[in-house]
Amino acid sequence: MAGELVKMHPENPAVSKIRHIAEVLRNGGVIIYPTDTIYGLGCDIFNAKAIEKICRIKGLNHKKVNLSFVCYDLSDITNYAKNVSTPVFKVLKRALPGPFTFIMNASSRTPKFVHKTKKTVGIRIPDNNISRDIVKELGNPIISTSLRHEDDIVEYLTDPVEIFRKYKNQVDIVIDGGPGKNSPSTVVDCTDESFNVLREGIADIDEFL
Repeated sequence: MAGELVKMHPENPAVSKIRHIAEVLRNGGVIIYPTDTIYGLGCDIFNAKAIEKICRIKGLNHKKVNLSFVCYDLSDITNYAKNVSTPVFKVLKRALPGPFTFIMNASSRTPKFVHKTKKTVGIRIPDNNISRDIVKELGNPIISTSLRHEDDIVEYLTDPVEIFRKYKNQVDIVIDGGPGKNSPSTVVDCTDESFNVLREGIADIDEFL
């Protein structure tokens, strides 16, 4: 059965639609959703079968994958990351919500099937009301991974209608929250307070150090 295209206002997403999407996620659904950078592919981080489905869509080995996830706010980060020092937390407070993925030491609360080969996790708090409201309604984080297939050399898809045409038979919901950007988040390793940039993205972490 084909998925559904759900159009949402980027600033004031309808509560009824947010609740519907959260329910789909609770039932093991996979969604495509807007962020403050590119569109993301996501599911409930506690649903192993949904994560396996995302890995199949992306052509990843689910036994070796390390995935990032979206949190609602900084209090979520302290639940899923451990040993967050005061200097690191101050930078996070300045930079988030924003277009960064911070690599942190995973706490025991983070499901092992999210970080198969590492003891670290990537955590996002995007400056996007739709994605954060979904997380808040669901009650826990959702997976955050780009739509691009590992073997794909094309640019990121930015048009939600085009995204729906391509993925409607692979996911449950595609959210149309307006055009996405064509640059990913900046990935920053802050496991040892060095704030080492692992991937250049849309934002500069130096502005927040």
